[in-house]
Amino acid sequence: MVGQLLESSEKRFEALREFYPNAEEEDWKVEVAGQRVQIIKKDPVRGGFLEFGTELVSASDGSIVAMLGASPGASTAVWIMLQVIERCFSDELKTGGWSSKLKQMIPSYGQSLIANPELCLQMRAETAAVMNLTNIGQPAAPARSKIA
Repeated sequence: MVGQLLESSEKRFEALREFYPNAEEEDWKVEVAGQRVQIIKKDPVRGGFLEFGTELVSASDGSIVAMLGASPGASTAVWIMLQVIERCFSDELKTGGWSSKLKQMIPSYGQSLIANPELCLQMRAETAAVMNLTNIGQPAAPARSKIA
């Protein structure tokens, strides 16, 4: 994060060209879009502690949502966007057809892959086929508790 803050405008434009090679510098300007932060949470014992990761905070009516913490990577970006949709567009999910569209895009949406190992294997196989992967492994067995 610090390295990105210290980058020159030339270095930043080089990074842009990795994604858009035909970019012309005169067509672009730098805009400050926000600042990365870490979350400090209250704790009754320690007073506060530094939280790493990302958290969503939203108004109770879903009219606004903010993401706090470090920027999410690809492994969490979809989950975070689904949380935003569920919090801020719950009516559209229930009555606007959004739920069926999400299930079309993400066949396992709304289902637990832990509770449904068959679905987990199916999703892994479909993902592996798209990504040309051959070793996808088996899902871990759900934990069972002993009652004494």
